[in-house]
Amino acid sequence: MTAALVVNSGSSSFKYQLIELEDERTLASGLVERIGESAGAWKHTNALTGESSSNDAASVPDHAAGFQAMIDAFAKVGPSFDEHPPAVVGHRVVHGGTTFDRATIVTDEVEQQIEDLNSLAPLHNPANLEGIRAAKQVFSDVPHVAVFDTAFHQTMPPHAYTYAIPADLAAEYAIRRYGMHGTSHKYVSEQAAVFLGRPLSELKTIVLHLGNGASAAAIDGGRSIETSMGLTPLEGLVMGTRSGDLDPAVLIHLHREAGLSFDELDTMLNKQSGLLGLTGNGDMRDVQDAATKGDEQAEAALAVYRHRIRRYVGAYTAQLGGLDAVVFTAGVGENNALLRRRVLAGLEHLGIEIDPDRNELASRDARRISTDASRVAVLVIPTNEELEIARQSAAVAL
Repeated sequence: MTAALVVNSGSSSFKYQLIELEDERTLASGLVERIGESAGAWKHTNALTGESSSNDAASVPDHAAGFQAMIDAFAKVGPSFDEHPPAVVGHRVVHGGTTFDRATIVTDEVEQQIEDLNSLAPLHNPANLEGIRAAKQVFSDVPHVAVFDTAFHQTMPPHAYTYAIPADLAAEYAIRRYGMHGTSHKYVSEQAAVFLGRPLSELKTIVLHLGNGASAAAIDGGRSIETSMGLTPLEGLVMGTRSGDLDPAVLIHLHREAGLSFDELDTMLNKQSGLLGLTGNGDMRDVQDAATKGDEQAEAALAVYRHRIRRYVGAYTAQLGGLDAVVFTAGVGENNALLRRRVLAGLEHLGIEIDPDRNELASRDARRISTDASRVAVLVIPTNEELEIARQSAAVAL
């Protein structure tokens, strides 16, 4: 049996899954965190036995030590690497710029190209690259593959990704719309075609990836033609702590009138805005609960959140020239029935009709929540970015 190890590295942590490629089942998963602090921590679960183990005292000075902790966890809890050795290691990399439009085997040149893109994702790419380099030290005899969040959206036409700023300035500083969550959008749109029993090439689909980070994508025949995130993950929908779409003059105004520095504005837009900025709480579950109890501020924030999504649904239906399916995914999209119902309420003129009973049914499986008479299929499909990374890694390396 052939397995893929999937790694998602952050600056002070990394998540991992060992996935059997033939039957696509997860063999193990875990998290190493507080890397570089005085006391690190890890948690590992053997999916075959259900056994878990954790350690929150041992020091994990760097990512290399973190991977050694992961290997120790496999040895202690299983499954054994001797029985399930990874044939490939797949790495999530947030930003591939225009350099990468597909999963790519990591070479020294590719590492340098990823590093050259650090300015486009300064919070993510350096950490992703650190994880790659540490993993290559530990798993030196297998191929490593970088799978980019932006790659799926490289099919967007120029008129969709171009900002109307001076062209020479945009070219010099690589300013354009790139989009994010591409691994999720690709996986979910393909699963929608499987669920509907229709060729992917025939489908016009809007995928709503709604989590703490949120994005929408218009997918025509399996190709992304438009997405809500832009140069960075800040553009687009309202998110847990990010503002989403904003008149850029707001920043100029706040700089001039409130004296906020560019670093302060960056922090505000990315970490203090969205639902958190509107309500004081960035967790959708808490905001929804407050609104249900009559909190007017929470209800007003949810109205803004829903309005932004509806605006993109309408715009993307126009861009696609029709619509076959709307798909909800990620934590909020998969689990918040009230939000789904309110987002799509009153869109019967677009051929969208929600079945209240189907929508309320809680399930971890892919499911249809539209009526049988709805011209547009409305689906809830759990995303699985780790499996998609494993698939893409195996496709290019094995």
